[in-house]
Amino acid sequence: MSVTQQQVLDALARVKTPRGVALTNANVLSPVAVNDGKVFFSINVDAAEARAWESVRAQAESAVRAIPGVATAMIALTAERKPGSAPASRGAPGVAPVSSHRPPHSPAGSPMARQAEIPGIAAIIAVASGKGGVGKSTTALNLALGLRDLGLRVGLLDADIYGPSVPRLTGIREKPELNDERKMIPIERFGLAIMSIGFLVEEDTAMIWRGPMVMSAITQMLRDVAWGTLDVLVVDMPPGTGDAQLTLAQNVPLKGAIIISTPQDLSLIDARRGLAMFKKVNVPVLGIVENMSYFQCPHCGTRSDIFGHGGAHHEAERLGVPFLGEIPLHIAIRETSDAGNPVVVSDPNGPHAAIYRAIAGEIREQLKGVIAAA
Repeated sequence: MSVTQQQVLDALARVKTPRGVALTNANVLSPVAVNDGKVFFSINVDAAEARAWESVRAQAESAVRAIPGVATAMIALTAERKPGSAPASRGAPGVAPVSSHRPPHSPAGSPMARQAEIPGIAAIIAVASGKGGVGKSTTALNLALGLRDLGLRVGLLDADIYGPSVPRLTGIREKPELNDERKMIPIERFGLAIMSIGFLVEEDTAMIWRGPMVMSAITQMLRDVAWGTLDVLVVDMPPGTGDAQLTLAQNVPLKGAIIISTPQDLSLIDARRGLAMFKKVNVPVLGIVENMSYFQCPHCGTRSDIFGHGGAHHEAERLGVPFLGEIPLHIAIRETSDAGNPVVVSDPNGPHAAIYRAIAGEIREQLKGVIAAA
């Protein structure tokens, strides 16, 4: 059954705001997007009232999910602070606390006070970059496969809200289903549990979301997914040092971050920013990977350092973080990625798969205490 926008609005008209008026008459709704059983919209309120509106957001989500034919409902509560108003009492603007439980080392007033483990997942690690175009998503997927090859149970979350690449890199076209608890079931491919916002929208859809909507979406992708039991959940982050990175650091206790860079100075400047951001929110940096480290001719095997060489290695030494390894710029990695058949799967005994597994081994070594304890 096809769901219409009017059906969604009719359901929302039965939800009352804190002032007692219908939600559809409160002038707080963004345009409602309905696509193939998936519903997306936001509720935009003043930051000072955000906590009072969280129950409204939950009621709206329940009302929409009850519509026959709705497979997924993602409803963000966004809030902006009016000039001169007091800050919201806790947490990021417009995002309700995920849990009342906090790690013992986090003071009540700290943004990290909202951290809560995801049951069944031993370690969550972020693969990040200071800028786009450095091959972060390809590296994240192949590192997840490398960890799988080392005997770990691994999941991959594509948290790049604006430009999800994992559907193309894995060749996944199907949509996630819901279990009895209305949680999304990750799609199994290559022995990984995989989830991406790209599974819920068409590939050419422009993801024009404001910051608080990104934060809410990532929180749902973490906590409204039936991940099962995993040793490691690899999170492919969007580039930069913005809302997505802070949301992840504030909501779950990350066991580490991996910074992807290319050798040239411009990329290294942005990599420094990413590394500094994770240190500022007390996330351990597991190391730096130099991607596109050198060009290797597929015909004669000649090596050319077209972007320079060794910049990420020197930067890691300067900053006192591990250098995890270098990955070449090679046509085989590009072709297998575009074909949805990553190189660790398509050529498991080849030299490139060996490089990814070696880096994965360095990561596993740093996480072994966490995984063993879990």
